[in-house]
Amino acid sequence: MFYLLVPTQTQDTMGDWETTLTKRPVYGSVSSVTANEFFAGGQNGYSPEIKVTMFGPDYEGEENLELDGVQYSIYRVYRGRTDTAELYCERRRGDG
Repeated sequence: MFYLLVPTQTQDTMGDWETTLTKRPVYGSVSSVTANEFFAGGQNGYSPEIKVTMFGPDYEGEENLELDGVQYSIYRVYRGRTDTAELYCERRRGDG
């Protein structure tokens, strides 16, 4: 299981806006990216680390996910023919 992170903006008592991330649990499989994806992503300024394959309709355009306490940015999504979505992710900058 991993979490898709949904940003929510709230206004505090001083009128300042704060963004918090709400975790939405989702099931899928996690694998390493292929060598081709690693090099293609690197040429486009990304640092590919993982690929998550999940039930496509569960993906609602989120830009981030959390797996084992580590946050990742989703830089590319591939929608398969069999109701799947492949999320290609890199570790979020500033998260170790």
